Amino acid sequence: MTHFGNHLPKKLSVGERQRVAIARAQANDSRLLLADEPTGNLDSASGRVVLDLFDRLHRKRQMSIVVLTHAAQVAARTQRMVWIPDGQIQDS
Repeated sequence: MTHFGNHLPKKLSVGERQRVAIARAQANDSRLLLADEPTGNLDSASGRVVLDLFDRLHRKRQMSIVVLTHAAQVAARTQRMVWIPDGQIQDS
């Protein structure tokens, strides 16, 4: 992503902007990443890149990642799922 350092955000693809946002979140060495529909506007290949990055952050940096999603394929890659139907929390 360093080769895009002088580009305006509008010159980046949606996937590139998503990866930059994740990189910015890491800059503070946070132990928690909150991601609201992180693959919602991405094609499937870019979505896999983002989810693979989440996997690496969790494994290598022991980062906790909370993902809010409606996508079953995204939820399937998590260690734990929590549903909130009708305002009631249901754990997997």
